[in-house]
Amino acid sequence: MAVQTTAVPDAPTGSGPAPADRRAEFAVLLRGTPALQHGDATQQHGDATQQHNDTAEHSDPPRRFLTSAWQHFVGEEYDPVRFATATVDFNRTWDWDWVKINPRAVYYSEAWGAVYDPDDYVGVIPRLVSPAIAGVADLATVRPLDPATNPVLAEHLTSAALIREQLPDRALLQTVFSPLSVLLQLAGLPLYPGDVVPGATVAFSADELLTSDPAATHRALAAIARTLGDYARRLVAPVAAGGAGLDGIFYAVTGTANSDLVARELFEEFSRPYDRQVLDAVGDGLVVLHTCGADSHPEWFTDDGVDALHWDQFLPGNPQLDTPFGVTVVGGANKDLFGVDGDPAEVAAQLAATLAAAPDRPFLLAPSCTVPTPADPAALRQLRDAG
Repeated sequence: MAVQTTAVPDAPTGSGPAPADRRAEFAVLLRGTPALQHGDATQQHGDATQQHNDTAEHSDPPRRFLTSAWQHFVGEEYDPVRFATATVDFNRTWDWDWVKINPRAVYYSEAWGAVYDPDDYVGVIPRLVSPAIAGVADLATVRPLDPATNPVLAEHLTSAALIREQLPDRALLQTVFSPLSVLLQLAGLPLYPGDVVPGATVAFSADELLTSDPAATHRALAAIARTLGDYARRLVAPVAAGGAGLDGIFYAVTGTANSDLVARELFEEFSRPYDRQVLDAVGDGLVVLHTCGADSHPEWFTDDGVDALHWDQFLPGNPQLDTPFGVTVVGGANKDLFGVDGDPAEVAAQLAATLAAAPDRPFLLAPSCTVPTPADPAALRQLRDAG
């Protein structure tokens, strides 16, 4: 399958800080002080951080927002080198301040044996050939995995390390789905109300999967959480120690906070304890938490110790970005407006409204979720040059 690319006719404006400052600037914006950088195994970044500290008092005032966007690279997602190259090219082209690594959305379930067709995508999702869980009895087959030896997780550790090597100046966050999201994906179940998984023929619901044998469900979730925790530790571990050297993770609970998919009491039982295990595994690494779709309840996650919170403020049931949650927020413009048939003028208007609504608060300026593939360069340029 050929990769779908987004062209950019003109170069970035270059109005941001020197590239060497960006990782430290990202940590300072989220935490007020530089975070412990797990990836600072290279002298290059150590020198960059020292430069930032030595020159801060002589530099311009810190920016109140940092900008990014991300998309899927259909056609490049099943090769770690090609995926890393596509990610680096996209971020260098648009000169984003921070990077959400956006791998294929199904790699979590592939790690436990789900099979997808890499040559048959429906939108940005490959078609499911066979799930890892075909019935409740298969919950017993979900065991902890070693991220260093599991082919799928090792592939993504490799691509993350390659991206770090080529982007030493940017804060890098790997996308990690919550254990509950992964469990649903293992069974070929949708992660959003009303969604359809291409190729899936599931004969049971999410409720039935979770509640038919609760003990088996908890054992499977514990195995997934242990695996994802070990994976997160390797992602943020220094390169010199065998890690990928990333700054943190972009933790996605997908649409599981919507009660039309998972009832609140089931979310509390089958998501919360396992979310905590993965988040704790990140240690001093940075965490941006994303709760996706309509009725996504970002207010549920303000006490989880995350560094930033991202939700789609344009969907029903979701609050606006200026809601005082006491945590750095992420957002800015409706993701759907970034498609090739979108509206760059409306993107500009929404970005202006976002900036006007938060004149003093630091935040991360970004689309409300993954932008379409391909995206409209004019819309991306509005985001890049905002403010």
